Amino acid sequence: MPTNWHIAKAFPLLICLGLLATSCDLFKMKGDSEGEDNPVLATVGKNNLKLSDIEFIRKDNQGELDSTELVNRYLQNWIKKQLMIREASKNLTINEAEIERKLLDYRYALIVYEFEKSFVEQKLDKEVGIAEIEEYYDKHKENFSLKEIIVRTNFVKLEKNLPQKRQLERLLRNQRDGDKNELKELALRYANNYYLEDGNWIKFDDIILNSPLAQNPNKVQLLKNGPLISVDDDNYTYYFSILEYKLQDQVPPLEFVRDEISKIIVNKRRVALAEQLHKDVYNKALDNNEFRIYD
Repeated sequence: MPTNWHIAKAFPLLICLGLLATSCDLFKMKGDSEGEDNPVLATVGKNNLKLSDIEFIRKDNQGELDSTELVNRYLQNWIKKQLMIREASKNLTINEAEIERKLLDYRYALIVYEFEKSFVEQKLDKEVGIAEIEEYYDKHKENFSLKEIIVRTNFVKLEKNLPQKRQLERLLRNQRDGDKNELKELALRYANNYYLEDGNWIKFDDIILNSPLAQNPNKVQLLKNGPLISVDDDNYTYYFSILEYKLQDQVPPLEFVRDEISKIIVNKRRVALAEQLHKDVYNKALDNNEFRIYD
């Protein structure tokens, strides 16, 4: 009989061949008595790991990773777990009844979880309308608090010596509807980088990243000084036209937390469905006299 070391060492080749070939002759490590179709791959004490125990690896993997590597890893983990269990059994006084109770509770919890998950995913409505989002926002504004400064802004990064700088400054200061196309055309032609989505809220730290403003310790004062912020480095001028801003600890606008609220609403629906499932199962059993409570 080969030792555990020899089994582990030869295992990658054996598994690779065994999974691809129609014959399992190469797995006859424990002799014909173990069965040709389900050979033993490793042994710790009286516990055996058989080929059928690792079939799920090939099915779950679906070719995404190297099956031999995954099987080898599973084999080593199984051996380590068995050795730890054996060592613990030698050194601890184990209440077998308590272990069995915990295993049973865990098994039931897994079964119920999978049942709930399947039921909820079938019934769950993940579409959330804007009216529902607005209603939730109005009722729970106090629960939302900004952890960072957010802004609505137009940003343009331009080479310092370009003559279009004056035109750009005029467009950013005026912010008239008729100037938006002109601003976009200028940015497309001359800007090294730009952001002209002023209808969206964005974190201030994100928009000033990779600009000299990122190192400024007083960002609140920057925003209060004026709607147009400009700063230079050796080669470029960075323009930030601040249309609106919200500071830390203030209530964020609805647009900024819309996705978060949508997730909250869907999760509440998920919890409600699970709770209703438990009630329905209980009430159905009660109506059908499927259980009895004794005094």
